Amino acid sequence: MISRSLETTLNALALLAISAVLGVAFLDQFAKGELPCPLCLLQRAGFLLLAIGPVLNVARGPRPAHYGVTILAGLIGAGFAMRQVLLHIQPGDAGYGAPFLGLHFYTWAFVVFVVAIAACALMLVLRAPGEEPRAAGSAPVRLAGLPLIAVLLVLAMAAANGVSTLLECGFAACPDNPTVYRLLQ
Repeated sequence: MISRSLETTLNALALLAISAVLGVAFLDQFAKGELPCPLCLLQRAGFLLLAIGPVLNVARGPRPAHYGVTILAGLIGAGFAMRQVLLHIQPGDAGYGAPFLGLHFYTWAFVVFVVAIAACALMLVLRAPGEEPRAAGSAPVRLAGLPLIAVLLVLAMAAANGVSTLLECGFAACPDNPTVYRLLQ
């Protein structure tokens, strides 16, 4: 069984991991000039959805429902990633974008979504029996230290993703194989 403070710390670390995943994607986007495709953007949105449960856990206190939200978000994100894997599974298909450590980002995304789902299931199993979650109407937890940094970093990644997507796609549908930022032309 894990303590509430350890559970909160683990959720803050999960937020840092989600931010790191998005940060690597942004680094690749800007350093290599590879713009994300529409499915890539959906996977990034899936990672931001994945962050909702941990944000709620550090801001409102850990609850099983918050883990449920994360599991559902993980299933959605894994679906987006698997769709892209299946699009590029044929022999001779080079895939979209350059591989990272031997796999394409969408394959890594699928792996990370599955790991996140498994981690949430494990957290649910390890919760102390009989521990009552905080009342729904109770005041939020005061964020400080690592949880505050983790939440702010995820919010910054969400804002950066929104701005980047707007610059890339403008106010129209995103192109299948983007090469320029539409709003910067």
